[in-house]
Amino acid sequence: MQKKLTIAIAEDVYEGLHKVIGPRKISKFVEELVRPHVVKPLMEGEYARMAKDTKREAEALEWTEATFRDIAHESR
Repeated sequence: MQKKLTIAIAEDVYEGLHKVIGPRKISKFVEELVRPHVVKPLMEGEYARMAKDTKREAEALEWTEATFRDIAHESR
């Protein structure tokens, strides 16, 4: 279910949203930006789901280890 929300923003921001995002897409744009900051349980569930993907986790670990090896050899 959706709820209607009225917010006040600067005129230049409003105009920019209309030009860049489009007048019928602003709500979705704002929701996608705000959601990760206010709907924590969904993020935690997604992290748990991702952690169960053993192939993805192995690739992430390999990438992390390679990155740390690269950093260890950088000159300061």
